[in-house]
Amino acid sequence: MTLRSRYALRLVAAFVLCAPLTACDDKKASPAKAYVGVPAVGATGAMMQGPAFNPNEPRKPESEGNTENYQHFVENAYVSAAQEPRSTFSASVDTAAYTIVRSKIQNGQLPPKGAVRVADMLNYFDYDYPQPRDDEPVAATLEMAPCPWNKKHHLLRIALAAKKYQLGELPPRNLVFLIDTSGSMDAPNRLPLVKQSLNLLVQTLRPQDRVSIVTYAGEASLRLEPIAGDQKRRIQSVIESLSAGGSTNGGGGIQMAYAQAAKGFIVDGVNRVILATDGDFNVGVSSESELVRLIEDKRKTGVYLTVLGFGMGNLQDAKLEQLAHHGNGHYAYIDSMAEAHKLFVDQGGAMVTVAKDVKLQVEFNHNRVQAYRLIGYENRILKNEDFRNDDKDAGDMGSGHTVTALYEIVPPGASVPLADAGDLKYQGKRQDTDVAKTGEWLTLRMRYKHPDTESVQEISFPLGKEGLRTGGSRDFRFASAVAAFGLLLRDSEYKGSSTWADVKEWASAAVGDDRNGYRRDFLDLVDQAERLAGKRD
Repeated sequence: MTLRSRYALRLVAAFVLCAPLTACDDKKASPAKAYVGVPAVGATGAMMQGPAFNPNEPRKPESEGNTENYQHFVENAYVSAAQEPRSTFSASVDTAAYTIVRSKIQNGQLPPKGAVRVADMLNYFDYDYPQPRDDEPVAATLEMAPCPWNKKHHLLRIALAAKKYQLGELPPRNLVFLIDTSGSMDAPNRLPLVKQSLNLLVQTLRPQDRVSIVTYAGEASLRLEPIAGDQKRRIQSVIESLSAGGSTNGGGGIQMAYAQAAKGFIVDGVNRVILATDGDFNVGVSSESELVRLIEDKRKTGVYLTVLGFGMGNLQDAKLEQLAHHGNGHYAYIDSMAEAHKLFVDQGGAMVTVAKDVKLQVEFNHNRVQAYRLIGYENRILKNEDFRNDDKDAGDMGSGHTVTALYEIVPPGASVPLADAGDLKYQGKRQDTDVAKTGEWLTLRMRYKHPDTESVQEISFPLGKEGLRTGGSRDFRFASAVAAFGLLLRDSEYKGSSTWADVKEWASAAVGDDRNGYRRDFLDLVDQAERLAGKRD
C-alpha cells in the first residue's frame, strides 16, 4: 500500500470518528495524511457540492506555463569568531518551504534551490522542548554535539519553545478571511482546497470570536461583515458560494480586509487577516514595496497578517514570504486537508502572539570556536547593532510555536575556508576578558517584546566549558537529519560527507513517539528524493 493510500484510509476513518471537528479539538494526535480526498462539510452539515480537492487527481505538469517565483539567496558562509564574534538573526516560525518541497517531490520532481529554506524545514516538525516557566512567554535551551556530516566540527542547536494555550484559554479572535478568487485559483488544489481548509477553522470558532470575509479578483468584494463565530452556518454558506474567475487585484483586497479588521477590532484580542492565495497579484496595488508599506502600517494598529499559499505552477513564494514577515505573521503552504488540519486545528492557538520581535544573538568565544556558520535563516540576518534596536522589526512567536536554529562550529586547529579582510592599520588585537579564559563556548542572548505592553525582556544563556556532548538528544539528531536533507536538496557546498542514506539513518534512529506521523513521512520523502536524484544524475 502506498504512503498516500495508507494515510487516506487512516484519515477517512479519523474524519468519521471525529465529526464534528469541534468534538475533536482537544485531541493531541491527528494522522499525518488525514482528510485526503474527503469531501468538505457545508454550512448545513451536508457535503459541499462541486469538485472537492483530491490529491490523487492527475495534475498538469508544472513545466506547462510555470511562472513560480522563489527568492534567490546565497547560503551563509563560515565566519571567523576572532574577526566577528557575534551573529544576530530574527526568529522565524514559517513552515511553507517544507510543505512546498514535499509537494514537489511527491509530484515527481526535485524542488528548485530557491524553494529549499532550511529554517522552514527545521521549524515544520514538533519537538519536545522544555516549556516556559511561570509567566515567561518563551523558553530557550542550548545543545552541542558532533556534527554528523563533518566529524571534525560540532553542531550547536538553539531551541525555543513558546507558551502554549489551550483552545478554551485563547482570547477572543477577530479574523478576516481574505480569499483570492481570481482565475488563477481555478484548480482543485487552489480555491476548492481553500474553502475546505477554512471550514476546518470555522469549526473551532466560539461565540466571542468574529469573522468577516473579503474576496478579490478583478475587484475586491465584501462577502461578509464581521459576525459572531457561533454563526457557523452563515459563515460556511458564504465560503461555499465562492468561485474563481478574473484578474487579481490583491492590493485592493488587502486594503478592504484591513478595513474590516478595524471594524471588528477586539481590544486585548487576536486581530488577524488570513490571506489565502497563490500570490499572483497583477492588478491594483501590486508592487511589493507598496504592499509591504501598507502591511507595515497596519501591523502598527495591532492587526497582523497570516499568509497561506496554495497551488503550484504560478506560486509567488518570494512575495508571500515577504508579506508575512512584514505583517507580523507567518507563512505556511497548504497542499492537503491534512496540512490544513495541522495548521488550523492542531496548531490553532498559534494565531495568539505570545512574544513579539524575537531576536537572537550568539557571541562566540574565539578561544573555543575558530569559525561558525548559521545554517539557514539567510533572509532573517540582522545587523549586530539591531539586536537592541527595539524599533527594528523581527519575527513573532505564537502559542505553541517552536524555533530551531543550527550552527556548524569549527574548533581551533580545524581546516576551514575563511575570508581574510587583512590587518587594520590603526587598531591592534583586542585583549581577552577574564570570562574568555574560563572555557565557555558561547553565550546566547534572546530579546523580545510583550505583545500587549511592548515591554522588552532580554535573557542570556551561556554554554559552559563542558557544553560539548558526545552525542545529541533525539530531537537534536532528527533536526540535524532535516538540515542535511536541505543541504542535499540544494546540492550545497556545505553538505560535507552527508548522503541520502546518511539522512535516512540519522532520522530513522530519532523518530521517537512521532504522534502525528510527520517524522515517518519525512523518511518516505527522503526515499522519494533519493530516487529522483538518481534519475537526474
